[in-house]
Amino acid sequence: MPSPTVENYLKQILSISLERDKREVPMGLISEALRVTPGTATSMVKNLEKEGWLSYKSRKGVKLTASGRKLGMNILRRHRLLETFLVETLGLDWSEIHDEAEELEHAISEKVLERLDDFLGRPRHDPHGHPIPTKVGIIQRHKNRSLLDCKEGMTVTIDSIDDQEKNFLKFARTKHLVPGSNIKILSREEVANAMELKIGKRNPFSIGFQAAQKILVSA
Repeated sequence: MPSPTVENYLKQILSISLERDKREVPMGLISEALRVTPGTATSMVKNLEKEGWLSYKSRKGVKLTASGRKLGMNILRRHRLLETFLVETLGLDWSEIHDEAEELEHAISEKVLERLDDFLGRPRHDPHGHPIPTKVGIIQRHKNRSLLDCKEGMTVTIDSIDDQEKNFLKFARTKHLVPGSNIKILSREEVANAMELKIGKRNPFSIGFQAAQKILVSA
């Protein structure tokens, strides 16, 4: 059986490839996402290549094999279903659920996972707005852009939040920057690297460009 570390690597590589719509994932993104040194990530990736989970090219990155993608998709499905369960059934805040799901995803059996999926009503998205893969590994892909790429005067809908860091998720919840919210872009201040937003009847507020880049939206 693959270790939790192997599963974490394959899941993270798959997530990055899906987000960027590229099969080959740079090593820098992998080490950053897993919060390990580049040397540690490279050593692990070389071991994963020996085991047949992926192919690695120096200075280019990695690409999952069919078996690596299948396992990565399965772990991604477990993670996002567990996050949905923790929010919708247990009432945990969405800023808390990522780390909890990280622990549980390696222990839950396929039988319990399918019962959980059925219990939740076969959800298509997790609380952050990310698509949940089906049992056979099919995942919905949406064409969206970051809020940062939107122009003044546009009204857009939040699809997902591209950040799992607790403080950012708490900030997003406080500002009602959650999947499904409609945002009116009142202005962009290029010099100040900030944009003014309005959600419904709430008072306008400003966020920085760095935060706006983490919010994925559709027109």
